[in-house]
Amino acid sequence: MKKLIVSLLVGCTFTSAVFAQNNDYKKRPALGIHFFGNDFETPEKIRNSSLSTVLKDKQWAKLGDHNFGFGVNYLKGLTNHLDFSTTLGVSFLDYPIRDKGPVGDGALFEWDAMVNAKMLSDKYWVTPYLSAGLGASKFKGYYGAILPVGVGWQVNFFDEAFLLINSQYRMRITNTTENHFYHSIGFAGNIGKPKEVKVIPPPPPPMVEPVDTDKDGVVDSLDACPEIPGLASLQGCPDKDGDGIADKDDKCPDVPGIARYNGCPIPDTDGDGINDEEDKCVDVAGVARYQGCPIPDRDNDGVNDEEDRCPDLAGPADNGGCPKLEASKFNASAVQFVTGSATLTAAARKELDKAARILNEQYPQLKVEVGGHTDNTGKAEFNQKLSEKRAAAVVAYLVKKGVAADRLNAIGFGQDQPVADNGTAAGRTQNRRVEFKVSQ
Repeated sequence: MKKLIVSLLVGCTFTSAVFAQNNDYKKRPALGIHFFGNDFETPEKIRNSSLSTVLKDKQWAKLGDHNFGFGVNYLKGLTNHLDFSTTLGVSFLDYPIRDKGPVGDGALFEWDAMVNAKMLSDKYWVTPYLSAGLGASKFKGYYGAILPVGVGWQVNFFDEAFLLINSQYRMRITNTTENHFYHSIGFAGNIGKPKEVKVIPPPPPPMVEPVDTDKDGVVDSLDACPEIPGLASLQGCPDKDGDGIADKDDKCPDVPGIARYNGCPIPDTDGDGINDEEDKCVDVAGVARYQGCPIPDRDNDGVNDEEDRCPDLAGPADNGGCPKLEASKFNASAVQFVTGSATLTAAARKELDKAARILNEQYPQLKVEVGGHTDNTGKAEFNQKLSEKRAAAVVAYLVKKGVAADRLNAIGFGQDQPVADNGTAAGRTQNRRVEFKVSQ
């Protein structure tokens, strides 16, 4: 075993001499954490027999015979192929101090300072290395020194982190320590920033007076229009319309525009004052509140929806875009009453039957205002009440014929809205009327 240790020490020294020349890949400072197992059993078997016997009979310790612990590690490159490493570890065991007898379970602290001699630099992903150094231990009240030597593998992750696998033989120096194997695996990561390489800039070239042919303050080497005075922001080219697009690239050099239209304004194809980018009806003039489209006319009656009281039913403009009941062969003038009362005549009921069929079948959702009117014969108060009763009588009859009550509204106007001269009998007859006005 001592011959093996001497060989490792000689190997480390030889490797250091061979590879300590180039310093391009010296490891940056790094911190790591390691998990390890201490094997006291195998060295004891070797001491009692021999290494060859242990290997031949496979008498080395099994995994369960190890005492496990963990430690923290600091690494720093000394040269391209030499790293300094120091580790502080702790494990819990019954430490077999020779000639001391059993001392009981406790925490074993071990510290080492090692030099790792790498066969390859950190330029490579996988690097084997030899290690040797000095160490110290503490177990309860016992302090001691050890001589650790070993071999290991380093796996490099992009020069920022390292996987370290290490096996050591830790030889006792003082009688308060014991020989044992130490097997560890851990990760270490760089700390701090990499050292910046100072680059000495080359001397500046000799000064040469720049040429500016058009005298616009932009030298010819940077001037896209060297013979025409222009703006520095446009590489020395002019911009007549001031839209930020050089005249040489501007398809509308006399009118301010935008770059995506090559210096021309956003077009307005239909001339409605809304540019094509915001106009949803680019070929038909419209209004802004409908994003450039005309005001809609859902029922296509020529009355736009904003002015149409019946936007879903076609009707003439003089009736607010609503259909006229008269257009459906209904004669409102035939709706008459017994003189001085709100009693419908037979002819009136016959005509209202037509109105009920029209409202139920042709316009099932149409709402109607029924207005009652009188002439000026008699007192105004009496005529007002009579007009209200007559309007209500018409509504009641239509409801009886199946027209929903919420579609009808009765209003009496009395003698206040004549359509003819009350000074004549014919005029008074025209003023005694019931009007049907579509309200929706």
